[in-house]
Amino acid sequence: MTADRGDDPHVRQLLGAYVLDALEADECRSVARHLQRCEACAEDYVEVAEAVSLLALLNMDDLLE
Repeated sequence: MTADRGDDPHVRQLLGAYVLDALEADECRSVARHLQRCEACAEDYVEVAEAVSLLALLNMDDLLE
């Protein structure tokens, strides 16, 4: 994988929705293709996915403290 400086815009602003499976199918495919070619966005994706995984471990009591 290499950093892609081509015509595709970076997808960082869509990563949260992508991780939460909240994108339309065509947007999801576009983000997936971009992540295969762009190392910078792929690294950002890993960080967002890890954050979402950690948030899933919280319960309501954790949030109220």
